[in-house]
Amino acid sequence: MTTYDYVIVGGGSAGAAIAARLSQDPSVTVCLLEAGPSDVDDPAVLRLDRWMELLESGYDWDYPIEPQENGNSFLRHARAKVLGGCSSHNSCIAFWAPREDLDSWEREYGATGWGADSVYRLYPQIETNDAPGAHHGRGGPVHIMTVPPNDPCGVALLDACAAVGIPRAEFNAARTVVNGANFFQINRQADGTRASSSVSYLHPHLGRPNLTVRTGAWAKKIVVENGRTVGVDITDNAFGRTTRITANHEVIVCAGAIDSPKLLMLSGIGPTVHLREHGIEVIVDSPGVGANLQDHPEGVIGFETTRPMVDSSTQWWEVGIFTPTEDGLDRPDLMMHYGSVPFDMHTLRQGYPTAENTFCLTPNVTHARSRGTVRLRSRDFRDKPKVDPRYFTDPEGHDMRVMVAGLRKAREIAATAPLSEWVARELYPGPDARTDAELADYVRRTHNTVYHPVGTVRMGAPDDPMSPLDPELRVKGVEGLRVADASVFPAHTTVNPNITVMLVGERCAELVAADRK
Repeated sequence: MTTYDYVIVGGGSAGAAIAARLSQDPSVTVCLLEAGPSDVDDPAVLRLDRWMELLESGYDWDYPIEPQENGNSFLRHARAKVLGGCSSHNSCIAFWAPREDLDSWEREYGATGWGADSVYRLYPQIETNDAPGAHHGRGGPVHIMTVPPNDPCGVALLDACAAVGIPRAEFNAARTVVNGANFFQINRQADGTRASSSVSYLHPHLGRPNLTVRTGAWAKKIVVENGRTVGVDITDNAFGRTTRITANHEVIVCAGAIDSPKLLMLSGIGPTVHLREHGIEVIVDSPGVGANLQDHPEGVIGFETTRPMVDSSTQWWEVGIFTPTEDGLDRPDLMMHYGSVPFDMHTLRQGYPTAENTFCLTPNVTHARSRGTVRLRSRDFRDKPKVDPRYFTDPEGHDMRVMVAGLRKAREIAATAPLSEWVARELYPGPDARTDAELADYVRRTHNTVYHPVGTVRMGAPDDPMSPLDPELRVKGVEGLRVADASVFPAHTTVNPNITVMLVGERCAELVAADRK
């Protein structure tokens, strides 16, 4: 069968949710296309505590970035090549975005209908949460648990945070945590299986007769005829031979913040000059496709410990810290993750020492002001795109200022009892890096990403030429085509975005169903 009512490109965090929700209606047929393999019965993917083994593995598109004028050019963007997308590949830190984030999408970018009053209702619809509170969902597909306080170093960290004025706070309590810390909530089942979008939305419904999931199906091009999207050309063989999957109603692109703009541009939807450079016929001149790339840049500070670290964990990164670096903010500009493992993937090559027993704090900029791009390397769908985040290039220097402040705050916390009792020495950047200039130089050479690219096919006001999508996620200038994934974010979330990507999927399914009626 090659003809369906709805064809979804990308079986990731949003795509899996959309496929499950649309196929609840037995009168429609849904085809979900995923270039990677299935995650069903694959412990390498399903065991959450093994997630770091997936980086730069066969489950990873493993995109290098373009040389950075002010950042770490060795950095790679892990993008999942497996059913469930990055919810099957990254850690599973589960956050509701602050209401202020969603309100800004509507107020500042013209994404009408995406304010908190409109879409916050979807968070409890997504979850089955073990935390107290009437606001939480108890019957949604995604199981969310609170990490138990089993890591004594993590407990000492939280006690030290409280001592320096960052109190314990409850996450996902429908209140914005501007200054607070605690063990995360994570989307994980009780037996240690990651509660990915695939596990949560697809696995229970793979037997639906109206839902077809085609793995190993790599999208080459969206097919547009006479201004209307009619299908997707895919290849599912070693020779690149094409099969056309036809859509009677709509194609929904859910390939993520790097691959969604790539696919649109390969299909003739993007900046005219760039498409012509690669000999691609321009169907829609859309200068915002591949622009507006945003990320959470992440620094790291590591400490060798005076005693052994834990040898088991839910996912090895279990504590979050939020704190502002300036007064008057309605959302924190600094977030840190705590890891109970060495995180020397960028420091060791720069000559910094490492140790077997290490904990790390990773300051990251919640609302980085630098903006990057995704561009085609060629017209060949097999070529990796040019990903240029342009880290730390904002003219005001905001991003580096927040990062340096984060390193200093991490040192303050580590020097405070009882966490100070765990610290044998600072490994990186080390005690010799003291000035702002020295710390900034260290950041440029060693920073990573939290693997949170967003914004490259943003939604916005219908008359905004830099927003390729309208607020109903429809691609402007062509019929029958939507995008739904992290690429649609007009601005980044303050927190880890994965649950909000699922929210985008839930909302997209509602919009599609409403158009069908």
